[in-house]
Amino acid sequence: MGIPTLISTSTASDTASVAITSGIDSTYDEYMFVMTDINPATDSAEFTFQADVDGSTDYDLTMTTTAFFSYNQEDDGGAALAYRTAGDQAQGTAFQHIQIDVGNGADESAVAILHLFNPSSTTYVKHFYCRSQCYQSTSTSQEFYTAGYFNTTTAIDKIQFKFSAGNLDGVIQLYGIA
Repeated sequence: MGIPTLISTSTASDTASVAITSGIDSTYDEYMFVMTDINPATDSAEFTFQADVDGSTDYDLTMTTTAFFSYNQEDDGGAALAYRTAGDQAQGTAFQHIQIDVGNGADESAVAILHLFNPSSTTYVKHFYCRSQCYQSTSTSQEFYTAGYFNTTTAIDKIQFKFSAGNLDGVIQLYGIA
């Protein structure tokens, strides 16, 4: 991995969504979004993202994705590693899951790192992968993995993060990887 350069920091406080609308350009071939202390206002919400291209604010790019997760219950009542069929999209336009069932308690939150490759390319599709960890509403520690590609050869220049329900608190930092 190359050297990360901080481009921007967005701090959300009871906000519906966080949109990174600048700083994603041809300067770097890889961009990294670091999300910390992501906490939903609504218990058991799903943390999601979607991208968009210049001139649009629909956040509905077509993507193909896959997802799997592992978990361990706090009381040691269960653990698993599983494929998440509901986390897949086959040429879908919905917001993609970064984490599911995030708890909204003071001791519950999510963290994640999302990598986006060559978003300014006008020749190739744009690949991404994300790894996240959260303390769920069910007193469970869960790690969630998702990967895929945006099926567009138009340059991506913005990304939006939000929960499936309610507002969010947290910090999202954008880095360029040299």
